[in-house]
Amino acid sequence: MTDTNMIRWEQDTDGVVLLTIDNPEGPVNLLSPLFERSLAATVDRLEAERDDITGVVITSAKKSFFAGADLSFLGQTAPERAGEFAAGADQSKALLRRLETLGRPVVAAINGSAIGGGLEIALACHHRIALDVGHSRIGLPEVTLGLLPGAGGLTRTVRMLGLHKALTEVVLTGRLFTPAKALAKGLVDELADSPEQLPALARRWIAEHPEAAQPWDTKGYRIPGGHSASQSTNAFQSSVVMPIAATLRKQGRGTPMIAPHRIVAAAVEGTQVDIDTALKIETRYLAELACGQVSSNMIKAFHFDTQYIAKGGSRPDGFPRHQAKKAVVLGAGMMGAGIAHVCATAGIEVVLKDVSVEAAERGKAYSDKILTKAVAAGKCTEAERERVLARIVTTDRAEDAAGADLVIEAVFENTELKKKVFAEIEPHLAPGAVLGSNTSTLPITGLAEGVQRQEDFIGLHFFSPVDKMALLEIIVGERTSDETLAKAFDIAQQIGKTPIVVGDSRGFFTSRVIGTFLTEAIEMLTEGAHPASIEQAGLQAGYPTAPLALNDELNLKLAQKVRGETKAAWIAEGRPLVHMAAFDAVDRMVDEFGRPGRLEGAGFYEYADGRRVGLWPGLEEAFHTTDADIPFADMVERMLFIEAIESVKCLDEKVLRSVPDANVGSIIGIGFPAWTGGVLQYINQYEGGPAGFVARARRLAERYGDRFTPPASLVALAESGETYQ
Repeated sequence: MTDTNMIRWEQDTDGVVLLTIDNPEGPVNLLSPLFERSLAATVDRLEAERDDITGVVITSAKKSFFAGADLSFLGQTAPERAGEFAAGADQSKALLRRLETLGRPVVAAINGSAIGGGLEIALACHHRIALDVGHSRIGLPEVTLGLLPGAGGLTRTVRMLGLHKALTEVVLTGRLFTPAKALAKGLVDELADSPEQLPALARRWIAEHPEAAQPWDTKGYRIPGGHSASQSTNAFQSSVVMPIAATLRKQGRGTPMIAPHRIVAAAVEGTQVDIDTALKIETRYLAELACGQVSSNMIKAFHFDTQYIAKGGSRPDGFPRHQAKKAVVLGAGMMGAGIAHVCATAGIEVVLKDVSVEAAERGKAYSDKILTKAVAAGKCTEAERERVLARIVTTDRAEDAAGADLVIEAVFENTELKKKVFAEIEPHLAPGAVLGSNTSTLPITGLAEGVQRQEDFIGLHFFSPVDKMALLEIIVGERTSDETLAKAFDIAQQIGKTPIVVGDSRGFFTSRVIGTFLTEAIEMLTEGAHPASIEQAGLQAGYPTAPLALNDELNLKLAQKVRGETKAAWIAEGRPLVHMAAFDAVDRMVDEFGRPGRLEGAGFYEYADGRRVGLWPGLEEAFHTTDADIPFADMVERMLFIEAIESVKCLDEKVLRSVPDANVGSIIGIGFPAWTGGVLQYINQYEGGPAGFVARARRLAERYGDRFTPPASLVALAESGETYQ
């Protein structure tokens, strides 16, 4: 192999050619210009030497088979380059088409993960054998980046599996499967138990199938499950297409997330034509998505920003990697129980402490429930369940914390209570133990006054439910050392969380910013907007939960409490809390109507057996006015803008330390719409960029209040023509 060809050619005496893909430019194989040139040269040679070839095996020299497209290239696309992009995609697919019509059996020996474009290469082979190893993943995740599998993956899976199965079980889900599950789905044909077995199985299959061809290239082929060309249009639409389209409409809620809809359109249209035309249809839809803003946003957030965090962009340099061995979780309520579970699952010995052993045992039962369900679903074994549960020791004694190198406090949001439990436990800990508080709002610097080693004190803000929510917000107090921050960052990754690092401030980043979203929705209610319109605006913006419903989940009594504490703190600092009509509305809901939220079974919504059954009819009488004049577009953007503006203020105040932390934290922590790429990327991608955002913010400020006035730093950024990076 030379630096101009990343596909190594070896031919044995039986005429089988082994093609080994080995990218010299990095640790994984990627769809890139170098790969395109290499594949073109290889296919030319295969066709030229076809008479001397009995079969072809494609494998990888890397630990993975193929990682998909080079996303840095996709990030350079733009609408005006759609034609150029489509031409390049068609050219690439033509090479794979030549490979599968070579007239010789072609086998993919998948020695590791085959993701996105990597699986699409394998799908162009006549047979796929996957190495059955636990770390390997196989699938088409493009929809999660606002794209579709455009190297033939959509067209071929539909022809292999049928329209319904291909869409609902593979392409629209974006799921990655283990080799065994990929076999069950029909994405691979055979499993190998060892690396050595892979080429042997491939050669055996070639010997047994000398005339191999793709099913769609054989006479009389029909797509499994039928298609619109083989049934009446009405029957096909009603039985297959309409249910899928209806589900997408319900899930999409009118947001700019158009990729699922384009996937269905390309798939359905592709079933009505031959495969070569179907591949061209696939390309046209891919070009629209790849050259659009939404995919650029999602690639930035879910690849580049996430990669920045994963590689330790916010971790201080100069400290060795750290692993916690024994953790003490103070408080066995819902949060403490969840924290104990994720720590124990990660292999950490856990002491779960509460005021009584019975209370601690109830917390441990939470893990038992989760693990029992996992065993029933085949996600873990009974032995694994027992090992995890054995790592959790319940107690009411501080002495049982002896030697622990990590504490995570998860008691009620009360400063004095938190200081008390730390004072009880600190004497029993190992030297240099990380002292973490799972507070969501209380300043870390103040809480640290309750411990002796304030340099070891740090905020570890988990999100509920802990076993499902990926984010961990790490809060650095005034006296927190860089060594403690490095340890906390490593612990977050050890327990499988995505860590963002923020500065100390009341509400930190996530609670502070989501508070503006929740308040803005109620503010619109006080202006007379119909409550159903407010909820619809939130859903069409792309939030996973409508704002009034989320207020109910978080509880209006808690909102009152946080507001009171914030007001007292601000007065102590010599600054007033600007009053909003939303505060009065919250007080009316709690004090006048007795409707604080879901926990009490009555809030903005009505509840039956703990489930929402509809908006409370009294809302209209209490707040709605028929002369309210708030354009629906304004309702949508007020929620998005208020969070973005507050995030800029967090950046200005050094509460946020990086743009990736803001973008990733806002999406996976507080539900900022994924299509935006995150709370600061939303400003970048707004029509006209930051300058367009500033102009729109000023119009919102004129109509709805000074809170929408863009911060000076944002105005300066816009005037310089720069963006948040």
